[in-house]
This record gives sequence, structure tokens and C-alpha cells, in this order.
Amino acid sequence: MTENMSASSRAIEVSGLTKSFGERLALRGIDLQIGRGEHVVIFGPNGAGKTTLLKILATLLRPSSGHVWLDGINIRDKPAQIRRQISLVSHQTFLYDDLTVYENLKFYARMYDVPSLEQKISEVISWVHLESRQHERVSTLSHGLQQRVSIARAVLHNPSILLLDEPEVGLDPHASTVIRDLLGSLNTGSRTVLMTTHNLERGLDVGDRVIILDRGKVVYQALRHELGKANFQQIYEQYTDIGK
Repeated sequence: MTENMSASSRAIEVSGLTKSFGERLALRGIDLQIGRGEHVVIFGPNGAGKTTLLKILATLLRPSSGHVWLDGINIRDKPAQIRRQISLVSHQTFLYDDLTVYENLKFYARMYDVPSLEQKISEVISWVHLESRQHERVSTLSHGLQQRVSIARAVLHNPSILLLDEPEVGLDPHASTVIRDLLGSLNTGSRTVLMTTHNLERGLDVGDRVIILDRGKVVYQALRHELGKANFQQIYEQYTDIGK
């Protein structure tokens, strides 16, 4: 489906990627190409390797073998440069509990040398609808509100690649709806988005392409418009341990 994608149009390219933890092989030779501006959702059961893959892309883990290029840069060669071009939203918010929402964002804005710092902070706070809570300490906020701050932090420096590792896990229904709407708004522009999720229905709503990962391997992928929600449930069960 992306075999003929030119090198210049690839935001993410993964070749022969493996990762082992002792004797356990978490990734078993991943090959993957994601185009610039593409929104891809990775589905898979627990233990499929989704989080491990995203942590490697985010330079938080080193691969055991294989190669990864983000925006044409090998992550082994220039990890510091890569970190300025990507951002990760995961179960861990990467926020400082004793700082306020505003102070957290100001810290990250300075770290990434964000231009027009005050204006940008105001923009992202407004985007996640936290104007009235911006001077409250993060530790006093619910998990759902903290996740909104985490998303604001993630887009603050306008990364070209945004990685989302099951951002709705642990949220109540209202918070999940807010987060889903925020993620849906990312479907505009040229930013590349790669998200993992267990939720088949919501994942299909935000992806241009879907991938199923099982036992550390890509076992299925298709364009979103080729699928219906009903038949994708059957496909998912067919290609994962759930249906075996």
C-alpha cells in the first residue's frame, strides 16, 4: 500500500525492527512506512508490542536490531534532533505535579525554544479548554484534565510527528469524549499522527490507515475507506489471539 512511497514523502520508515527484553522478543521484524501528513492507527491486544514500538520511535528505548528513520533522519545518529521534531502522548503525562498548568507549558516552551512563547502557551491552553484552570497545580487536576494538558504540551513546539499511545486509557466517558474531539482536530494540516488504541470504533474514526499488530509483527493493514466498522471487528479477531 505504501511500497512505492518516495523517500522524501516518508515521515516514518521502519525496517527489520526488533526489540527483546531478555529472552522475550517484543518486536519481531517490523517493516513500516508512514507518509508525511498521514494519520495511522495501530490496533492490537495487550502484549502485541504497540507501546514498545512507540517508545522506540520516541527514542525512549533503543532497538535490538533494525533501523528507524523519522523525517529522513536515522534515530540512532541524531536522537536529540529527532526529539525536537516529535512528541509523545502516553499514559505518563511527562508533567511536573508541583507546577501549574501554565508553568508546565512555559517550562517545555523554553526547553524547545518556542517562538512567541506567551502567545503559543495561550493558544494551546485555549485549544484544550483550560483557561480557567491554567494557574492550578497539575497535582490537583483529574486524570482527564492532566491528559488534556499533556496533549497541549505535546503540540506546543509544533512537532512534525505526533505519537499517541492509547491516550484515552483510564479516562471517564466525558473525559474520553473531550480527548477524542481534541484528537479529531489533529486530522487537519500536515502533521503526521501515529496512534495506538484498543478501541476499534474510535480508532477507525481518526485514522487514514489502520494496522493490526500481534505478537510483535504487523499482521494486517488497510486504508480506512476500504473498511466498515462491522467487518473490521471480524478482521481484528481473525488476525489476533482474540479470535483464536
